[in-house]
Amino acid sequence: MPGIEIKKVLPKEKPAKAKDQGIVNGLSEVLSKDISLFGSKFNNKKKLNFYTDLQVLLSSGIDIKTAFDLILDNFKKKEDRKIVEQIKTNIINGDSMSESLSKTGKFSMYEVFSIKIGEETGKLNEVLLELCSYFSRKIDQKRKIISAFSYPAIVLLTAFGAIFFMMQYIVPMFEDVFKRFGSDLPALTQFIINISHSFSKYSIYVFLIILLIVLLVYVNRNNQYYRKYSTALLLKIPVFGTLVRKINVSRFCLGMELLLSSKTPILNAVQLMQKMVTFYPIQSSMLIIENDLLNGIPLNVSMSKFSIYDKRMTSLVKVAEEVNQLDKIFGQLKDQSNNEVEYLTGNINSIMEPLLIIFIGLFVGLILISMYLPMFQLSTGVTF
Repeated sequence: MPGIEIKKVLPKEKPAKAKDQGIVNGLSEVLSKDISLFGSKFNNKKKLNFYTDLQVLLSSGIDIKTAFDLILDNFKKKEDRKIVEQIKTNIINGDSMSESLSKTGKFSMYEVFSIKIGEETGKLNEVLLELCSYFSRKIDQKRKIISAFSYPAIVLLTAFGAIFFMMQYIVPMFEDVFKRFGSDLPALTQFIINISHSFSKYSIYVFLIILLIVLLVYVNRNNQYYRKYSTALLLKIPVFGTLVRKINVSRFCLGMELLLSSKTPILNAVQLMQKMVTFYPIQSSMLIIENDLLNGIPLNVSMSKFSIYDKRMTSLVKVAEEVNQLDKIFGQLKDQSNNEVEYLTGNINSIMEPLLIIFIGLFVGLILISMYLPMFQLSTGVTF
């Protein structure tokens, strides 16, 4: 979707002052947004364009109705236009922008609460700027993750395809040849042939089981027990579990930085985080942390009860509480986590590539050796 040609309808925009952007530098990636297989059609790219155009128009002095009229003209699809029209109508009828976004059902709690904070603090322009930055980084991060996993995924799918073909067609063909020898087969060859028989017999059941698991995961994705144990299992996966943890801790730190830098009381910040966060280990910890704060327990002591927050993080939070610099410490923790996420994402491909090559080489080599082993034995038994 092309951007609005602002120059045709607006005077030249003045550069934003650096101090006006300071309050929401931490808004970028607040809370985890669970990956969805069946997400909204109003995707991240469209949201990026929506927030970008809205921020430029509002900061240039255009009233909100005219701004939405201009934005509406920039959406071509009927579904997208309906969403923008609904937001516009709700605002005209007296709803706040955050309420209007919430009523569409197409915007996350992160976006709704971020806009609400902007409205209540008079920093809506800065919040819109940071939402633009958030979705820009989110799209960029998604591309990096796809880039890191696309090669291993393609190699893995190709490997499974090759193994399926060999087990389904090549091994049975060799088996027919071996039957003509009329002699006992080597143990390795017989083992591979037995696997081929099982593969042909049970492959359809394996496929149905995988399909059933996928359906069960989708149906129970909001179930508390499923979320608890699935995230616990996910975090134990080497490398990938660490990556998931760093991403979500980074977003938690960003949310706390935003709220605390906006002079939100610590208790209210934790309450808002509980509504905004979607990653179960952090979300479930917020309720206990809230109760602890009500009982006078320091934030760092309460956080130390949960493994999702490491010892270094809680130690820094303790120091920040003593010097009343929690927003700055959360900002530093966010930056450090982001750097670690970048490092892990960049190294996933280099780690997985040799592992996949070794796996494929060993498996395919094992099959080939087992198939040619009887022929080698037959040739050694031939006398001239």
